[in-house]
Amino acid sequence: MFRPVRLVVLLMIAFVAGIFFERNSQAEACAALGGDWRIGICSVKGDAHE
Repeated sequence: MFRPVRLVVLLMIAFVAGIFFERNSQAEACAALGGDWRIGICSVKGDAHE
């Protein structure tokens, strides 16, 4: 009975770790554009494509 519970717990830990890893990657990409990362949204002042 312990193995299915352990599997679910490990999957949840891996999922949450993946979310934090992806959010960190997005924040770094936003900073590379010169943007401001707040509450999961990157705001870039001006036109970043010039």
